[in-house]
Amino acid sequence: MNPAADYPGPHPVRFSGSSLSRWLLACMGWQVQFDGFPRLQGVAIVYPHTSNWDFVVMLLAKWAIGVPARFWGKDTLFRVPLLGAWMRWLGGIPLERHSPRGAVGDMVALMAGHRRDERLLWLALSPEGTRRRTPGWRSGFYQVALGADVPLALIQLDYSRKRVKVTDFLRLSGDEAADYARMAAAYEGVRGLHPQLASPVQPLSKPLSGDTV
Repeated sequence: MNPAADYPGPHPVRFSGSSLSRWLLACMGWQVQFDGFPRLQGVAIVYPHTSNWDFVVMLLAKWAIGVPARFWGKDTLFRVPLLGAWMRWLGGIPLERHSPRGAVGDMVALMAGHRRDERLLWLALSPEGTRRRTPGWRSGFYQVALGADVPLALIQLDYSRKRVKVTDFLRLSGDEAADYARMAAAYEGVRGLHPQLASPVQPLSKPLSGDTV
């Protein structure tokens, strides 16, 4: 039984992707499995994140699928003229760490607004937040998906199979231990480029220094 089958297909939210991106991925030996999103709004996590090459593969996969996914970035990066414009073009959202509601509260409110207006908003995150191995995952993705009551897409970035798999969706219960157990089961056997750097699928017992999401 699929541990992340809360939203069985067929999934209605689909896109027109780039044939060029699919061709480039195929030339690199990669394939993308995608059968649509179950809702217009949601959170997608990509695991494992162990290499700079992950960004290249996932960017091509994003274009191949055609999804205008958004991602968080440090607000200071968006203040650099050319870099900020490029990041916004890619789908970046400045992470306002000092917002009165906090970054998570702001994103939950943004999700609610998009749901009310029936507009698309998928936030893509790396739950590890870094390429180095850490004791567990940061909590921002969990708080947003739970607070906004949206699907959580479990994206597999699997170098052992050279496959980006975007087919598993979970509805969080609020029982953190049970939810993480299901996520760990869904990612069983998935390998990053540097497997020894993959963080275990478990919540951090406390935030890393300077970490809020």
